[in-house]
Amino acid sequence: MPYLYRAPGPQEHPVPRDARRTHSSGQSFEQLRQECLRKGLLFEDPDFPANSSSLFYSERPQIPFVWKRPGEIVQNPEFVLGGATRTDICQGELGDCWLLAAIASLTLNEKALARVVPQDQSFGPGYAGIFHFQFWQHSEWLDVVVDDRLPTFRDRLIFLHSAEHNEFWSALLEKAYAKLNGSYEALKGGSAIEAMEDFTGGVAETFTTKEAPENFYEILQKALKRGSLVGCSIDIRNSAESEARTPFGLIKGHAYTVTGIDQANVRGQATELIRVRNPWGQVEWNGAWSDRMALSDFKTHFDKVEICNLTPDALEEDALHKWEVTVHQGSWVRGSTAGGCRNFLDTFWTNPQIKLSLTEKDEGQEACTLLVALMQKDRRKLKRFGANVLTIGYAIYQCPGREEHLNKDFFRYHASQARSKTFVNLREVSDRFRLPPGEYILIPSTFEPHQEADFCLRIFSEKKAITRDLDGGVDIDLPEPPKPSPPGQETEEEQQFRALFERVAGEDMEVTAEELEYVLNAVLQKRKDIKFKKLSLISCKNIISLMDTSGNGKLEFDEFKVFWDKLKTWINLFLQFDADRSGTMSSYELRTALKAAGFQLSRHLLQLIVLRYADEELQLGFDDFLNCLVRLENASRVFQVLSTQSKEFIHLNINEFINLTMNI
Repeated sequence: MPYLYRAPGPQEHPVPRDARRTHSSGQSFEQLRQECLRKGLLFEDPDFPANSSSLFYSERPQIPFVWKRPGEIVQNPEFVLGGATRTDICQGELGDCWLLAAIASLTLNEKALARVVPQDQSFGPGYAGIFHFQFWQHSEWLDVVVDDRLPTFRDRLIFLHSAEHNEFWSALLEKAYAKLNGSYEALKGGSAIEAMEDFTGGVAETFTTKEAPENFYEILQKALKRGSLVGCSIDIRNSAESEARTPFGLIKGHAYTVTGIDQANVRGQATELIRVRNPWGQVEWNGAWSDRMALSDFKTHFDKVEICNLTPDALEEDALHKWEVTVHQGSWVRGSTAGGCRNFLDTFWTNPQIKLSLTEKDEGQEACTLLVALMQKDRRKLKRFGANVLTIGYAIYQCPGREEHLNKDFFRYHASQARSKTFVNLREVSDRFRLPPGEYILIPSTFEPHQEADFCLRIFSEKKAITRDLDGGVDIDLPEPPKPSPPGQETEEEQQFRALFERVAGEDMEVTAEELEYVLNAVLQKRKDIKFKKLSLISCKNIISLMDTSGNGKLEFDEFKVFWDKLKTWINLFLQFDADRSGTMSSYELRTALKAAGFQLSRHLLQLIVLRYADEELQLGFDDFLNCLVRLENASRVFQVLSTQSKEFIHLNINEFINLTMNI
């Protein structure tokens, strides 16, 4: 969601567009505050209670925490004292220096700060023990409310705090961010760029200082000038190096903030200087230039710089207009769309595929510029359930011109046109590309197959780009059942089949569900090339429901014959897509098998089918495959009958809906 401002007047703050409410009550910050004032109570947040569950999920507190409101800690608490600045941020006992570095960067941009830390709150008139903050998450802004009970020990804040003991905006911001991610413990360890994006909705770019471009000084200068958030860090080779101090007073594996860049004239020569802040507020660079350091020293001692560009149009120096932005929300689901990277050819093609049309060149250029950012969602929040950040990336292929999901053979014989620099275990991977106008297929994936996550894919382009999800449509193409041959014109094969039917059906010449169950199990269990459990009576009733045109709950000869022909076709399909001749079919092959049977399904429907019919090893036996096809065809036939006026919609009352579902 874009951030809109009205021009601020004297002493005014920009007014952001409304963010989505997130409190379980459905009430806004203001509604909750007014309710507390009306009742004469201080707000207590049931969504993030003042107990150990909000602190830790895998350990017990090492010291006795006491939750206290600011007014119980100091006599005259202030929300912001003398303006929110980077010196308001001191690290506590939590390993979230990455978050503090991002907050320090945030204080350098007044507009961005006013969005994250709304100015309509204080400990003065209207105080009700409730505060709110706004964060960007997966292409939307969220308004997060918290009460002001903070964890303390001996009347001192345990975690983030201000150098001024009666200022509390930064401690409450940390609490709101902890709530957003599930707990304080969930904030342990991370990259400053993650919080920078959550504070701005911006786009990240990462530079390795040892391989920095020649104009690195200009890049940093322009980034700081336009209000981008800039962080830096020193890599560690193992856990023992974490927080280790270098001889120059720098801390390895620690997130720093770049707060300024300038040039000094020394003996007639210009020396490029950079100012770096440690969120601890102490343990600083002790080399030349004291609080500042020479850019050459910076490139020697620091390994990585992360820039969060606040708006897409700030990504190019001479951009005359905002970039065009498209967003795709998707999922990698084990067994259907979690195909892994190109190293795993058998499953890579099952990943989500997004068609990208670049129709206009950049001004005065022969190519189109785009930035692709792939973000995995909610991994920090899911830490308490054992989820780690997955290794992710993406590849871009030239589109062959077909309006359909590309199959395995395409990727066997075609190389990618572009791809993310590396697959990496970060929340977001982003890279910039210049591609000729044309049509492309963008494939986001995890590195390993079968790994599940939700993702948000953002595509920024200088000129308008058209994108389309190749996995969102449903197309059913079922052949009309053949008309039966008159008895006098039956072939010898048909006459033999009639004799079989008479033996099964008996005198009434109709097959019941019980008789169908007997004959199908007898026939299918003789086959050695398919793995087959026993078909249940319910399955046979479903088959009769599909084939029974007379409505008597039994199959007559012509109905039975049509089904038998279908069964032979389905057996052949199953054998065709049992690639390893194991007698079972991989759930990843199901998409192609169903398409061959006439069912082109959306990604969501495929995921539902895999969840219902595949086993723990992501395999389907023939009976699962048969049940799936029967239900799909039954539903499709019923829909075709009901969609008399439109081919895409039907209208049902409750009676018709229940009747429909019971028959499927």
